[in-house]
Amino acid sequence: MTSVPLEDTYDGAHPVRTLVGLYSGQRRRLLVAALAFAAKHSPIWVIPVLTADVIDVVVDHEPLRELWWAAGLMLLVVGQNLPMHWLYVRSFSVAVRTVETNLRMALARRLQELSIGYHRRVSAGVLQAKIVRDVENVVESSRQAFDSGMSATTTLVGALVVTAVRVPEFLPVFALAVPAAAGLVVAMRRRMASRNAAFRVEVEHMSARVSEMTHLIPITRAHALERDELDRMGATLVGVRDAGIRLDVTNGWFGALSWILMQVLSVGCLVGAAWVAWNGMFDLSAGDVTMLSSYFVALTGAVTALMTIAPVVTKGLESVRSMGEVLTEPDVERNAGKETVASVRGEVELAGVRFAYDDAPDEAAVDGVDLHVRPGETVALVGPSGSGKSTVLNLVIGFLAPTAGRILLDGRDMAELDLRTYRRFLAVVPQESLLFEGTVRDNVTYGSPDLTDAAVLAALRDANALDFVEQMGGLDAVIGERGARLSGGQRQRLAIARALVRDPRVLVLDEATSALDTASERLVQQALARLMAGRTTFVVAHRLSTIRGADRIVVMRDGRVVEVGTHDDLLAAGGAYAELDRLGRAPAPS
Repeated sequence: MTSVPLEDTYDGAHPVRTLVGLYSGQRRRLLVAALAFAAKHSPIWVIPVLTADVIDVVVDHEPLRELWWAAGLMLLVVGQNLPMHWLYVRSFSVAVRTVETNLRMALARRLQELSIGYHRRVSAGVLQAKIVRDVENVVESSRQAFDSGMSATTTLVGALVVTAVRVPEFLPVFALAVPAAAGLVVAMRRRMASRNAAFRVEVEHMSARVSEMTHLIPITRAHALERDELDRMGATLVGVRDAGIRLDVTNGWFGALSWILMQVLSVGCLVGAAWVAWNGMFDLSAGDVTMLSSYFVALTGAVTALMTIAPVVTKGLESVRSMGEVLTEPDVERNAGKETVASVRGEVELAGVRFAYDDAPDEAAVDGVDLHVRPGETVALVGPSGSGKSTVLNLVIGFLAPTAGRILLDGRDMAELDLRTYRRFLAVVPQESLLFEGTVRDNVTYGSPDLTDAAVLAALRDANALDFVEQMGGLDAVIGERGARLSGGQRQRLAIARALVRDPRVLVLDEATSALDTASERLVQQALARLMAGRTTFVVAHRLSTIRGADRIVVMRDGRVVEVGTHDDLLAAGGAYAELDRLGRAPAPS
């Protein structure tokens, strides 16, 4: 599937140019659609000419054959509308739907490239609104603008050409409508743009709030906070309503003013043409008066349609700007041209690593960390909340890049590696397993679709998950959205099975058992032991009992490493780890 490289062509200062660029690959289809539209729409400006001829036949008692000729031409012009309309719809629909798909693919690709830090800063609801609503706005704006624009353009061109041939003296009257409409558009466009921008921001805020509300429903219900959550949601919806009202009122003023202006000009044209014919000027016939009146009605309708396009186009351009916030975001992981990782032994070294988040550049989350991990070694990271453990994991995964120092993988600087190829040898088991709606097979083989059922069953067995999977109905059993049909322990064991089938060389366990009951934790720990065997493993855990068997334990505080050693050595040293162990063993206050 071809994707539009909007991230390479986007120009925030010229969104119209960007919008035109989106359709650059569809020029041939758009040309066919335009020609078909002009043909199907021709009755609008051809019928008034033939009607004028029919009226002159009656008024001047011309031969009846002129009447039959006019009638035959009318039927021919009307009849061609059906095949030409089909050709127009087919060509234009393919062009628009292709752009729609390419836009969403471009956004999805960019979201995959953006750093984890960006995704933590920006709400998933906001990003969803850009992929769904903004793309929809661009497509619908394009559709309406093309329909209305082609209708108005063909009507204007046809009416002006026929008038120039039959009654050229009336061209200056028709020409009054265009500058009058243009002046109104210029006067209203800036206000419409600001109103559309404000409305878009409110809708994105609402999308973020809806996403947050749906995730918090269990907590909200458990603490009887439904009314508080509804109040928060209500305030957001009122903001959307008020912004929408302001936008609608602005568009309403624009539509009303344009309609009044065009009707006044239409009445003036009809009265003027009738007065000229009554006085015998310009050799104007009764049929010509009817033709001119019909043309001016069509002309004013066309110009009005062109003016009504302005709010639609403004809305589409605002969505182009909105998508540009994602497509031009510089915080991306760049892998192009870097060294490919073909194999991994599992040696990881952090050398003088420092990292600070963009929103707090003077406060290092990790500061001066030196750690050398041998292939197949298990290293546990412990320490109080905020000590930098999770940041170290994200640095090892490559989600974050050090602001100082280096991370070496098998002796190679990770800054020079294509991290996508490195992650083929990496598996992560987080605190909350990330499963999707589908079957057990789909979830376990995610990223490895060619695995045999035998390999999947073996992984499930090693992950202590085979028994409950068979009870559910086997590999084709559906687990529900985010694994809703499974318990926490079952979800973790499926996640471990997914990691096992990847046969990773580097393993990251981030609080993988912290949310489990004792029975589930025992099964998960057994599965993790099989998973960790022979693999370089980084473990973060609050329960010190779960990491006693680690080859080394790294104690962190305020982003720094304060102790390193085995469980027994650190207890004997009586330092920070011994204090953590003592606090973990202390009975809960009664």
